[in-house]
Amino acid sequence: MRNLILWIKLAVAGLLAMSLVACGGSEKVEETIQPKAEIINWKMVTTWPKNFPGLGTGAETLAQNITIMSGGRLNVKVYAAGELVPPLEVFDAVSRGTAEMGHGASYYWKGKVPAAQFFTTVPFGLTSQEFNSWIYYGGGLQLWEEIYAPFNLVPMPAGNPGVQMGGWFNKEINSLEDFKGLKMRMPGIGGEVLKKVGATPINLPGSEIFTALQTGTIDATEWVGPYNDLAFGLYKAAKYYYYPGWQEPGSAIEALFNKEAFNALPEDLQYIVRAAVQQANQDMLNEFTASNNSALKTLVNEHNVILKAFPNDLLAALKKASDETLAEMAANDADSQRVYDSFKTFLDSVSEWHDISERAYINARSGE
Repeated sequence: MRNLILWIKLAVAGLLAMSLVACGGSEKVEETIQPKAEIINWKMVTTWPKNFPGLGTGAETLAQNITIMSGGRLNVKVYAAGELVPPLEVFDAVSRGTAEMGHGASYYWKGKVPAAQFFTTVPFGLTSQEFNSWIYYGGGLQLWEEIYAPFNLVPMPAGNPGVQMGGWFNKEINSLEDFKGLKMRMPGIGGEVLKKVGATPINLPGSEIFTALQTGTIDATEWVGPYNDLAFGLYKAAKYYYYPGWQEPGSAIEALFNKEAFNALPEDLQYIVRAAVQQANQDMLNEFTASNNSALKTLVNEHNVILKAFPNDLLAALKKASDETLAEMAANDADSQRVYDSFKTFLDSVSEWHDISERAYINARSGE
């Protein structure tokens, strides 16, 4: 009897569904069968000023793309530097779950994780193209994830402005002696190199650089390149603009995820997040490559910036100091040694290829 009653109920339900479809009621049936997807809300904290060109807007675009690509199932809200947490506390905020996601640069956390500096940039190291190849095909990402795992974090590269400028100075730089006693804003391994040549590195977030340079708290600063430096108005505080950016040949922007929050996402949303971050990684390089030269022309032609190249003997001295600094870092920290070994092996290999490909072609194009 019970089976007969169950069969009758199922038959009635089937007839009802068929009649609703026939009457245009398919949407109502679908709503009863498939519940609405859960909306997941995330916070992204950043080290950048709000809507800052390239870096700040890159964070905003990444958040929008994740939201759109997920069909609104994963909604990401961006908090600029200082809105939710101070700019240099992004690492801790994401680690403890105050925010599910962060956007910054790994060399800001060198006091907590010395090896993290390798995942932004290394003086005289990998270019942006070479860095991405190391990360995705040379074992770099696996090392990055292993080193961040104890902090409950999942890292990913989320942008790169390419080779940077050497920086803004309030005096001419003609020799290594000119670096001695210099107070210069420079984070990461580049800052350690400055110490070795007698300068004092200062680690400041972007929002504080202009005032520090204008008031004389620092004598010089590096930031990014013409596109960002023009937006910051750094030409108003210093007139000498040097190249090349020996300290940052390709600076990776970092997307940070709270590991528990990321692992709690359904598998398809994890794939969407990774795809959105990888797209953002390439898009930032495209934007800076397209924008830097026109910004440089504006700085030189409209704001009378004095563009100068570092002397070759000075660059050679900085390269020597950089090699010594890297060797000392590796000797003093086991994780840094592991990352340095991987990084150096890849750099040596890719340099051999680029000597007969990228470098040879650019020299030929230039008529050299």
